Amino acid sequence: MSLMSNGCGLELILQRLGVGGPDAVTWPLYEKIIGHIEADLSRDATTHTFDAVHPAILQPGTVEYLRHDYQIRLHYVSWGDPSQPTVVCVGGIANTARRFDFLARALMDRYHVVCLDWAGRGHSGWLAEMSDYTLDAHVEQLRCLLDHLGRDRVSIIGSSMGGSAALRLAYQQPWRVERIVLNDIGPYIPLERRSRRAAVVGRHYVFRRPADLFRRSGAAQKNDGPVDDVVLAHNSFHQTRWSKEEGGRIYRHDPRALLAYRHDARVSLNLWAEWDAATCPLLVLWGELSDALMDSTVQRMQAKPGVTVALVPDTGHTPTLSDPVQGQMIRGWLSGDPLIGGDFSFLRRPTPRRILFGADG
Repeated sequence: MSLMSNGCGLELILQRLGVGGPDAVTWPLYEKIIGHIEADLSRDATTHTFDAVHPAILQPGTVEYLRHDYQIRLHYVSWGDPSQPTVVCVGGIANTARRFDFLARALMDRYHVVCLDWAGRGHSGWLAEMSDYTLDAHVEQLRCLLDHLGRDRVSIIGSSMGGSAALRLAYQQPWRVERIVLNDIGPYIPLERRSRRAAVVGRHYVFRRPADLFRRSGAAQKNDGPVDDVVLAHNSFHQTRWSKEEGGRIYRHDPRALLAYRHDARVSLNLWAEWDAATCPLLVLWGELSDALMDSTVQRMQAKPGVTVALVPDTGHTPTLSDPVQGQMIRGWLSGDPLIGGDFSFLRRPTPRRILFGADG
């Protein structure tokens, strides 16, 4: 039974397991639930690692006598035929590569889709210092990935911080970027909005029961839009890991990476120079409830030739890109479909019934 079309398959699985609600889920039951989801969703994914170099020039907080190039092991997931054009997906400050699984399935028949775990996230290694986690460090990781893949030119889908890194890479090496999809991110976020977002990151959580994970994930992803338990369970599973020391699941990231973002958020994000210099086609996915993209910013972005803005209703920062309709639209835009040329809005969809991640979960 496929779980990808809607959440009814998961509801039947919960019924067969005798699960009446989130508080009835034990860790063994949780593993069974996730096993059903992953068996269906991840069957076409392959995982890889490679060694990237974090250069001394990008180590501003390290004392000079300790500053030297060092290697960092980066992890990525690939989908589709490597002989096809490559699309690279990169996420936000706390995302993992597996958040793009739903989108990758929609693109893999036409593209080689590569989803990267940033350093300090997912299954990638950690950088040596908190101050090493900068936007330029993420741009360097993108460059290292393209070199590793042997790709001179790719399209990039970037959620939040990933979109910022894509813009800066296109600014520094425009010949390497074919197209960019900016998932609810633009060239400007004012200080007050960045500070509000930064205040909630970097905290250490321990989930000793599945119900605790469901509640926290449901609250943290309340603006993800009309997505069901399958999407929320998949994303929260890959965003966390079991910790024997803590006796529960914890977030799968280096807390210093998120604290570095909090430090960086003391000033406004301003990438207007990168935006103005961009010459490749740009698709902007704008969450209707977003606290990152303001109306005034989007209006200025729309004035640039070659920009398409797509409004995602009832969704904040950032859309999960798990909706098959969104996947097909992105697929068409990447292919230069002339029918996807002007600004548009996706249709509103009812919020699916949630059992594990519901409002009372």
